[in-house]
Amino acid sequence: MSSREISDLLNSRHDKVKQSIDRLVQRGTIVQPPVGDEQTKDSLGRPRTESVYQLCKRDSFVVVAQLSPEFTARLVDRWQDLEDQAAGVHRIPADYAEALQVAADQAKESQRLQMLVDHQAPKVAAINRLAAAGGSICISDAAKHLQVSPNQLFAWLEAHRWIFHRGGSKRWTAYQPRITNGLMVHKVTELKPDAETGADRAAYQPLITPKGLTYLAEKNIGAAQ
Repeated sequence: MSSREISDLLNSRHDKVKQSIDRLVQRGTIVQPPVGDEQTKDSLGRPRTESVYQLCKRDSFVVVAQLSPEFTARLVDRWQDLEDQAAGVHRIPADYAEALQVAADQAKESQRLQMLVDHQAPKVAAINRLAAAGGSICISDAAKHLQVSPNQLFAWLEAHRWIFHRGGSKRWTAYQPRITNGLMVHKVTELKPDAETGADRAAYQPLITPKGLTYLAEKNIGAAQ
């Protein structure tokens, strides 16, 4: 607990609390507490950084007993709140007013979560449709589904090691790990045999699978550029 929080609990000036802590350290009653910085505001509302002591539970009781013994119960309650929060325990409200405040906080959080769900619903529905789509599509068509330009998608796929140019060829080739993971496939098209050697030839066109399209939709490619 910080010396600032102790001063707030005691309704006392922070510098007075720090002076009391210094005296107790000099007497050897408590150990020298570590010092940290907290962001606060001055009387005009301007932000400022304040140096505070960070006290353990035992030393905080000693300080409060020295300054204002009558506030010891308040300190005990505060430590109980902190320990409950750390343990994930929800304390039962002490009175009707506190219960109303808890209910109001829960309603506010529920409303925030519902707004988040409503905001994400169209995106989730779109992703589900992509995942359920049948067949693989070319990168240009995938760009239309993702609502980005083909150049934008090609650049992203190349930068993130989905596709590359093999041996100076202008044709794109999919990286094998993307094929292995089911994100892409190769469409093989037979070409006319080589006029000089008679060797068979084939062209490979990288296609994006429904799984790959779903992955790209979740990545929100348009926002990433």
